[in-house]
Amino acid sequence: MTDTTSMGLFRNAMPFWLSLALVPLPIIAAIYGGWTIALTPLLAWHAFTFIDGIAGLNTENPDPETPTDQLFWYRLITQIWVPVQFVLIFGLLYYVTRATHLSGLEKVGVMADVGILSGTIGIVYAHELLHQRNRFERWLGDLLLSMVIYSHFRTEHLLVHHIYVGTPKDAVTARYNEGFYRFFARVLIDCPISAFKAEQKLLARRKLPWWHKTNPFWRYSALTIIMFAIAAVIGGWAGIGLFIVQAAIAVWALELTDYVEHYGLTREHLGDGKYEHVKPHHSWNASHTATNWLLINLQRHSDHHYKPDRRFPLLQTYDETQAPQLPFGYPMMAMGAMVPPLWRRWMNPKVRAWRRQHYPHITDWSAYKAGTNPLPR
Repeated sequence: MTDTTSMGLFRNAMPFWLSLALVPLPIIAAIYGGWTIALTPLLAWHAFTFIDGIAGLNTENPDPETPTDQLFWYRLITQIWVPVQFVLIFGLLYYVTRATHLSGLEKVGVMADVGILSGTIGIVYAHELLHQRNRFERWLGDLLLSMVIYSHFRTEHLLVHHIYVGTPKDAVTARYNEGFYRFFARVLIDCPISAFKAEQKLLARRKLPWWHKTNPFWRYSALTIIMFAIAAVIGGWAGIGLFIVQAAIAVWALELTDYVEHYGLTREHLGDGKYEHVKPHHSWNASHTATNWLLINLQRHSDHHYKPDRRFPLLQTYDETQAPQLPFGYPMMAMGAMVPPLWRRWMNPKVRAWRRQHYPHITDWSAYKAGTNPLPR
């Protein structure tokens, strides 16, 4: 277990600052175009998978009781990323809409590179920020999500996903044998609706209508309009189009991750719409060192769902007796998810083994596969 006092040192938090080293990649792509556009996916995704193969697994667990004041350097990187991402998106949007040396396809490629970072890093950091109790960090999370036109994610994640994960009421729990593309289309439709209904339900408990000013969807809409307005002022219709390209790639990266995190894992239905409590074995766990640096321990997802309030440096990892293990880190798993036959070959045997390990008494999985169990009460 990591010494509590040593966690306050910058050198221990430094690996999680590697995300800043990726910022120059889309800038290089914008300046030179051509093959340099491929540098961002190669280094942001493939390179970390390669480093994982060298660095191996990190199974060391920090002291979960480490005080927050020892986590300054860890928290700072998630907060610094907000202005960094803003400048990266809109600075490059200004540049590429005026760049005569770039073809139209190259301009799209540059903003797709930006989307890889705003999705792979920005939304992951937003996820960490929106889980915090203080208003400042939650606002920073809102800003990051508005830059990728996905503000409803905050409500959907906190009020739907974490409560109903592993049940038919959670669209983000990918079903057994469900291909990524079907999953992607489903969550794009279902998640904004379920998020809005969750906020509407909260307001109704206070005897307030959905259009009340405290509904965060007003804030989400205002921030999104502001982002679109900035893109329009900077680059006109081309700026709006390229901004959407960036956001679409970011959302694609997010939902690939969502797909991987819970594929095929379901909570046991206890009868009458009641489900067992969330446990570590309801999320796929991964201890791959380099990818956990890049994704600020998001792969320790089993512990995140077990203890949602725990900040990322304190997340615990589990062995195969406690939580199911992914064979590779998220980047490699995401690439596999885009090839459904390969994905099923990788993961379906693991899901079946998980069932035998944790639920040997369940003999009929048909309702779990189809998502037709009763909705949780």
